[in-house]
Amino acid sequence: MQQSKSDVWVGLFVLIGAAALVFLALQSANLLSLSFEKTYQVTARFDNIGGLKPKAAVRSAGVVVGRVESITFDDQLYQATVALALETRYKFPKDSSLKILTSGLLGDQYIGIEAGADEQDLQSGDRLTSTQSAVVLENLIGQFLYGKAEQGGTAVGGGEK
Repeated sequence: MQQSKSDVWVGLFVLIGAAALVFLALQSANLLSLSFEKTYQVTARFDNIGGLKPKAAVRSAGVVVGRVESITFDDQLYQATVALALETRYKFPKDSSLKILTSGLLGDQYIGIEAGADEQDLQSGDRLTSTQSAVVLENLIGQFLYGKAEQGGTAVGGGEK
């Protein structure tokens, strides 16, 4: 009887440990967000969202103030429409601006919100118009290489007179 009782306790401990590991993995991969705060939804359009994903953080001054709720493509304007769920305890002016930023050099992308100066605050259903798209590393490298090739071409052409 003693052995079966200790087996039950060991099994229960192993199950709790496995559940804790699954919870930690989901939380670190940004697939699970446990926030019971009330939110309000705003939208914004971007020309290029890079690798932004639903559930990505929305941060202001490094503090998570909301999450990306959904991302859709507007086939009339050829832009991505991003719906954000901002926590109601955080108020931002209507003329706030959004940027798609990257955590570290090759980390996850998130949206940074910079407060504007308008006296009216954002309300549920508002659309932010001041946006800055994601910086795509491949485009930067291409521009750098193209610029270097042009510089090299003019320098060679200038020295052959």
